[in-house]
Amino acid sequence: MTLLDTRPAPARDTPLPALPARPSRLPATLWAILAALVVLGAAGSLQISWADLPSLPGRIAQYLWLMFESPNWDKLPRALFETWRSISMAWLGALLCVAVSIPLGMLAASGVGPLWLRGILRGIFAVIRAVPEVIIALVLLTVTGLTPLTGALALGIAGIGTQGKWVYETVESAQEGASEAVRAAGGTTAEVTRWAIWPAIAPALCSFALYRFEINIRTSAVLGLVGAGGIGSMLSNYTNYREWDTVGMLLIVVILATMLIDTVSGAIRRRLMRGGF
Repeated sequence: MTLLDTRPAPARDTPLPALPARPSRLPATLWAILAALVVLGAAGSLQISWADLPSLPGRIAQYLWLMFESPNWDKLPRALFETWRSISMAWLGALLCVAVSIPLGMLAASGVGPLWLRGILRGIFAVIRAVPEVIIALVLLTVTGLTPLTGALALGIAGIGTQGKWVYETVESAQEGASEAVRAAGGTTAEVTRWAIWPAIAPALCSFALYRFEINIRTSAVLGLVGAGGIGSMLSNYTNYREWDTVGMLLIVVILATMLIDTVSGAIRRRLMRGGF
């Protein structure tokens, strides 16, 4: 027996639903115009000599030729020593940064520290991030003098702001399963932090610490320009004396040392993130 479909057939003249109105592009256009005005205003306030721009590539090529056509390798031993001082300065700064930022950053994380303490610590981290390393070094120069210690302290203090933020964001993004299990077993906040949170975030924090060291290597050369010691001071002196062949040699040493450290540090960080050694 065949069942007949008794439902009425749809009407063929049913009107199609109206298309939604096209969204207005006026806000995006106004923001684009505002951004363009800001860029034009910034460029105009710099008093750039636009007539000199066509000759700029040729002048850059001229100085590159002076630096790298025949580098002066006579100062290589001293350059290697100063590079080692810069690396030591960066390493001490990274250790100081990590030693301070990890406990403070964990206290600034939700679920670990109280609300009032989290607000204070996050505010301190934000203030530190707003101050460049060079400014911190110039302030410390009045206390510690023209020594590599100034650079190490500047790198360590400046890194606390960024490293502390990385720490509490890593804690807050960790999975909650282990923490809930420790709390269910009657664990305190300190025990949850030690046995649940720390094992989960330790590889990431070690990776961030190595990345901080890589950043410090580059920044230490800049701090040397303000008298904090290391290869940056040597670069500044020979640039002021216009000894371009020696400057070229120093740049080669800096580039090779930075690339070597980045390669080794990057390999260690990848190994850590895959589960340790």
